[in-house]
Amino acid sequence: MKAKKSFGQNWLKDDEVIEEIIKSANITDQDTILEVGPGLGALTRQLIKTKANIVAVEADAELIPRLQRMFQDSRNFQLVPADILKYDYSLLPKGYKVVANIPYYLTSKLIRNFLESSNKPSEMTLMVQKEVAERIVAGPGKMSVLSFSVQYYATAQVVLSVPKEFFEPIPKVDSAVIKIVLLAKPLFSADSKKLFRLVKAGFGEKRKMLHNSLAGGLDLTPNDTTKLLQTAKLSPPTRAQELSMQDWDSLLQSAIALGLI
Repeated sequence: MKAKKSFGQNWLKDDEVIEEIIKSANITDQDTILEVGPGLGALTRQLIKTKANIVAVEADAELIPRLQRMFQDSRNFQLVPADILKYDYSLLPKGYKVVANIPYYLTSKLIRNFLESSNKPSEMTLMVQKEVAERIVAGPGKMSVLSFSVQYYATAQVVLSVPKEFFEPIPKVDSAVIKIVLLAKPLFSADSKKLFRLVKAGFGEKRKMLHNSLAGGLDLTPNDTTKLLQTAKLSPPTRAQELSMQDWDSLLQSAIALGLI
């Protein structure tokens, strides 16, 4: 089966890496596992062996018959022909886990979908581009909208680096397995629409100082922006990537108090 670029397909072919993914996911026979893009079924086969309930969502219609034949005798396996971006997570039981080698072009969008879903997973063990994994776990100085989003809803750690040679066809970049564990509640209380409007405004101009990016992104006057940063006790030359999660909380509360958002 030839991999399709349109689906971002690169088949993981190393058994030891697959074993490490399974180990990191902490799967029990009581779990429901959502696998995104089972592909040729290498990871799926090992997931089924855990005795957990496996729900595999595959968008490539050409792979469906193959996967059905491979796992037709597996009673703990359900194959769903669908686009994962359109799949209804409410169909899954609460506390489900996500284990997948996800298409890299979907990474940010897919992770945000899970984090903001009304039925969030309890954990996600994902194969992603190594650079993206490093962005997700980044601290102040290298923060981004993606790292903020993940760290607001969850804790994250890089479990394993995976060289590009472990895939077929060989991609242009190395990969990494990342473990994301959802918090019982977000890191701090906030109106999520206002919070992410603020965060996106702050990161809207990466090379600009926070004063300028907030003024442009929130359509504020220079005086209002200065007052906002003073109230939040942040220096005007600061850039969004330098802020801690606590700084964003302070910035949001200050913007609300001043009626700027």
